Amino acid sequence: MEPNTTSSANAHDHAPRAVPPEDFLHLEITAPKIVAAGIPAIVSSLKHVVGESGLRGLQALMAINQTNGFDCPGCAWPDPARHRSVNEYCENGAKAIAEEATSNLVTPEFFAQHSVSEMAEWSDYKIGKSGRVAHPMILRAGTEHYEPISWDDAFSLIARELNALASPDEALFYTSGRASNEAAFLYQLVVRLYGTNNLPDCSNMCHESSGKALKEVIGVGKGTVSLEDFDKADAIFVIGQNPGTNHPRMLTALEQAKRKGCTIVSINPLPETGLMAFKHPQEVWNWLGSGTKLTDVFLQVKINGDIAVMKGIMKLMLEAEERLPGTVFDHEFIEQHTTGYDALIADLRATTWAEIEQGSGLKREEIAKAADVVIASKRIIACWAMGLTQHKNSVVTIQTVVNMLLLRGSIGKEGAGACPVRGHSNVQ
Repeated sequence: MEPNTTSSANAHDHAPRAVPPEDFLHLEITAPKIVAAGIPAIVSSLKHVVGESGLRGLQALMAINQTNGFDCPGCAWPDPARHRSVNEYCENGAKAIAEEATSNLVTPEFFAQHSVSEMAEWSDYKIGKSGRVAHPMILRAGTEHYEPISWDDAFSLIARELNALASPDEALFYTSGRASNEAAFLYQLVVRLYGTNNLPDCSNMCHESSGKALKEVIGVGKGTVSLEDFDKADAIFVIGQNPGTNHPRMLTALEQAKRKGCTIVSINPLPETGLMAFKHPQEVWNWLGSGTKLTDVFLQVKINGDIAVMKGIMKLMLEAEERLPGTVFDHEFIEQHTTGYDALIADLRATTWAEIEQGSGLKREEIAKAADVVIASKRIIACWAMGLTQHKNSVVTIQTVVNMLLLRGSIGKEGAGACPVRGHSNVQ
C-alpha cells in the first residue's frame, strides 16, 4: 500500500582478523542486568572522560548538544527544541568525547614503530585508544610505515590528484559519523564546489534501505516525526533496535512518553536491558529504585522475522475490522491518501498463520498482544534501526512496517509516523 504522491587501497593484501584472540582472554559471562543507566552510567562516564582527557574533556561535556555548543558525535538522537539539560549527553557520548579529546597523541614516532601490517591485526578499540593523530601522515607506495608530511605538501598532493582526473565524477568522497557537523559541512561544500555529488556517508551503509523504502511509499526518504511527537504518541514500536546500547538518550524520550501513558512495544531477537527498565542518571530520587519499566509488550522475534510479525499484526487488525467495521482501519485516510489497499488486504488473507508463526518464531497469541496495542492506539510511532535495514529483504520489511501505520492513519499527524533512527548528526 502506498500514499498517493505526485512523483512517485591498502599497501598489502593481508586480511586482518576481526578481533585478535588476546582480546577474549579476560572476558567473563555474567547474568544480564535488569536495569540500564543510573549510577553506573555516571561513574563510567566520569572514569572515561577524566581518565583520558581530564579538564579538557569535562569542559567539552558542558558544550555537548547545547544550543551554542556542538552535536555529540556519539549517535543520531536529536536534541530537544526547547529545554535542554546541563548534561545533555549519555555514557556513549562521554566515551566519544573522551576519545576525541584524549591527551594521548599518535606522533610520527608511533607510526615509525608500528607497521601497517601490525596495526591491521589490532582491534578497532586498540586503534582508537592509541590516541589522536597529531601530524599529517602519508603511506607511500611500496612501504609499510606512515611517514610525516607537511600540510602544504599534503594539500598539494590532494589537489594534484584531483586535478588530474578527467571528470570530477571520477572521485568519490566519504565521511564517517565521527566527523563533526562543522567539518562535515565544509567538506561537502568543497566536494560540490569541485563539481560532484559523489558524497556518500556512513548513513548510506546503515540506512540506504530506509531511504529507498520510504521514498517509494511516502515520497520522501526521511522520517516523518520529530522528538516532540514522542510526547504525544499513544504507542511506540521499537523494532530491530537497541537504543540502550547505540543511542541511550532515546531511553529518556521513551521514559517521558511512558510516564504520559504511552504503550511501548519492543520487537527484537535480543531482550535488551535498556528497553526493559531505565534509571535516568539525572533523577537522583530514582537511583535506588527499580527504574522505569519501559517495554509493555516484548516479542522475541526470529532474526529477519519482522515481515511475518507485521503481517500477523495487520491480519489481526483486519479480523477486528471485519467484526466491527470502521473501528480499526482509518478508511477516510486510506481512501484519500493511499493506493494499493485491495492488494494489501488480498495478501493478508492469503498469508496463513502457519507461515506467520514459522517465519516469526512467535505464536499467534504473542503477536495478538502487539495487535491489541495497535487497535487501541490512535497515534502510533514505529522506530527501527539496523536490525531491519541489514537484510536482503530490508526494503520490503520497512514498507511492511509503514503499511501498518497507513492502515491506522498514523502518518502526517502529531504523535504518529515513521522514525528510522539513522545517521549521525553530520549526515543529516
